[in-house]
Amino acid sequence: MIAKLLQAPAFYAFAAGLVALLLFAGLERSQGELPAGRRNNSTPRLVVVELFTSEGCSSCPPADTLLKKLSEQQFVEGAQVVALEEHVDYWNHLGWGDRFSSSEFSERQSDYARTFGNDGVYTPQMIVDGKSEFVGSRSFAAREAINKAGNLPKFAVTLHPVASAIPGEAVLQLSIENPDGVSWRGGLELWVAVTEKDLQSDVKAGENSGELLKHGPVVRSLRKERVPAEIVGYQAQLRLALDPTWKKENLRVVAFLAEADSRQIVGVGTTSLSAASAGD
Repeated sequence: MIAKLLQAPAFYAFAAGLVALLLFAGLERSQGELPAGRRNNSTPRLVVVELFTSEGCSSCPPADTLLKKLSEQQFVEGAQVVALEEHVDYWNHLGWGDRFSSSEFSERQSDYARTFGNDGVYTPQMIVDGKSEFVGSRSFAAREAINKAGNLPKFAVTLHPVASAIPGEAVLQLSIENPDGVSWRGGLELWVAVTEKDLQSDVKAGENSGELLKHGPVVRSLRKERVPAEIVGYQAQLRLALDPTWKKENLRVVAFLAEADSRQIVGVGTTSLSAASAGD
């Protein structure tokens, strides 16, 4: 009886109509609804992706490559990756001194470890918007975390380069607004980083001896700014010293807001320095 019913023309007509209805409903929903928190315009949300890495770590080059691709190719729809490649210094005693490394980045990673409740630090470690962490070479985990972070509202942090008469100085006008009504816990910190892209090293010793390592945007400097308790509507002029060995056309400034206790990033802005602001 059932087999005969499935063969009846009336059933096929009914099934075809049902499938068409479901497809139309799904299409209408996909066109008319956006993920919670995502803006209704085409502007993607900025998502900070930090990678703690080292040229002395044999497991790190794949993670460096992944960060570079995420930054340059922007795989995740609705999100724009702002990459911060931070080189730690605790690998330097194993045969190769990483010229991009800093104890400051090692300390920052240790702060994250305490926040996440980890027993210690490791490389490569990727952290997305200060909210999630995982082994830095895991492409699927990275895209999943970036997509999730891209669905969350953020403060609007804007940076506009301003002409400077001082050689080797970048001046930027900063403003912070809260158009999405972001709520936050505790105090906020404002961090400002200068990154340089297209850097590479011909490693001569250590675990990566003989390798040509190509990096994502490497953090050249990172500092915490003093800001008022009432951050909404805040405006300031930032003055940044640029090392003459850095290539101006490859530099970006990244300013991001983070909750002081949770270290979660709730706002970010970025601009290139290739066109203006630093004195020649």
